[in-house]
Amino acid sequence: MKLLLTAINAKYIHSNLAVYSLKAYANREDVDIQILEYTINHYEEDILQELYKQGGDLLCFSCYIWNIDMVLSLAKEFHKLRPDVPIWLGGPEVSYDAYEVLKNHEEVSLVMMGEGEETFKQLLSMKQEGTVSLADIKGIAYRTKDGQIHVNPEREVLDMDTLPFVYQNEDMKEFENKIIYYETSRGCPFSCSYCLSSVDRNVRFRKKELVEQELQFFLDHNIKQVKFVDRTFNCYREHARNIWEYITEHDNGITNFHFEVSADILTDEDLELFKRMRPGLIQLEIGVQSTYEPTIQEIDRTMDLERLKSIVSRINSYENIHQHLDLIVGLPYEDYSRFIQSFNDVHAMNPNQLQLGFLKVLKGSKMHRMRKEYGIAYWDKAPYEVLYTNWIGYDEVLKLKGVEEMVEVYYNSNQYIHTISYLLHFFESPYHLYEGLAQYYEKKGLHLLKHNRLARYEILMDFIKESALSHKDFEIEILEDIMLYDLYLRENVKKRPSWAKDQVSLKKLYQPYYKEHKTAHIEAFGFDVKKTAKVGKKAGNPCHMAFHYEERNPLTYEAVTKVLEF
Repeated sequence: MKLLLTAINAKYIHSNLAVYSLKAYANREDVDIQILEYTINHYEEDILQELYKQGGDLLCFSCYIWNIDMVLSLAKEFHKLRPDVPIWLGGPEVSYDAYEVLKNHEEVSLVMMGEGEETFKQLLSMKQEGTVSLADIKGIAYRTKDGQIHVNPEREVLDMDTLPFVYQNEDMKEFENKIIYYETSRGCPFSCSYCLSSVDRNVRFRKKELVEQELQFFLDHNIKQVKFVDRTFNCYREHARNIWEYITEHDNGITNFHFEVSADILTDEDLELFKRMRPGLIQLEIGVQSTYEPTIQEIDRTMDLERLKSIVSRINSYENIHQHLDLIVGLPYEDYSRFIQSFNDVHAMNPNQLQLGFLKVLKGSKMHRMRKEYGIAYWDKAPYEVLYTNWIGYDEVLKLKGVEEMVEVYYNSNQYIHTISYLLHFFESPYHLYEGLAQYYEKKGLHLLKHNRLARYEILMDFIKESALSHKDFEIEILEDIMLYDLYLRENVKKRPSWAKDQVSLKKLYQPYYKEHKTAHIEAFGFDVKKTAKVGKKAGNPCHMAFHYEERNPLTYEAVTKVLEF
């Protein structure tokens, strides 16, 4: 029997842990299990053609909010071509309404609900040996030959130590330039109302010995990034600290590990360990979601905001760990003006990335059950994103969409760090800077176009000039130098921006330096750029700065710089 285990990922750099886990746990030599991974950017026709050419006897899809529409479309078309091939679905997007999925999609034969490894294994045994019937297998909903739909009881959760390490027998070259996903726990002790993880409060952990063996596998293979999918990774302190200590002691100088943590429960011992880590060894994703206490309480979160701010600041001071902080638009009790406050609060924490997410009303979550009470209108199709609520209107959501795009371009890219730092001195708040930029893009029709890096700088300069900032300390010449500094920190651009000064005399002066450092770039500045950006007015002495691109800051990807004597 040939089985097609199919994943459609959001991006090429992603991989699908679920399909690899199913295959490894099933461990069937008598079944040819083919893992097929695509992205939502593939043409459906191309995927359909390949699925057809594979000639499988069974087609399975891993279903999430980002791919469910494509999966159901492909299932429908594939069934026309191969009506003899059963189609099975699994994953969070079909687990909580399996009956409705089968009722509305006649081409689907079976849905696996919840954790699928043992269910999948038993289904294959049924197919091959016929020792059990569908009625005997927990965790499935299925359609009988006469069209009747049956929903079996839920399956018990798995012991994490029974799960095989999914990458042990895989050719790791296939994962080159991709993020590796890894889990050491399932479930979450918290009950955030917008999250499906709160449904499984039974938190289970993989034992230390197994985890350390698997971490060493990643380190030995020089994997670039390992992303832990554990929810609230540090909810059990000893488990988290064991892993952080192991990767610190066995650091290969290459691998980066990503963790989703609750910052306010990090301990002094954790922070002291973080301080010793190689720059770029770990990165932290911290879900703030809102800084409005009534909202935090209503969504069933517990968070000590002042402690969180203190810990984020302390980690920032180490200059070795990338911090990614999240906010969610559309939560109960938070109106537009209060969300602006949350945005400014988190921006002031100076994270490496500030993610503006928009509420997804997920089936099976408390938020979904409370949608009428909160007046939430949302897209009927995945990813079920909020349109408006009792507290925030669609016009305001659209404004925040524009701000989100500007934050992605001018903040999260880390390409304008000093420019933004300088400009913030002359706007009412960080939010007003990004809001103004978003309005400028829309006014000029720029939001509909693609722009290269240099064009983004030119647009920012034009926006500032049109804004006519009147603050006594603002000088356009200072901004020009700071923007030039940010530009060359990232790239030795061939075409100089329109505001840049002529460089012929500087090149003549440093001919010997250029001969020795062929890839370097040298620029003259009228002040200390970093200090000026920080304080908001000209500071320090003029300098000549060399940018060396062979070495990069692992957090920001900035080139290493050197002040030259002249």
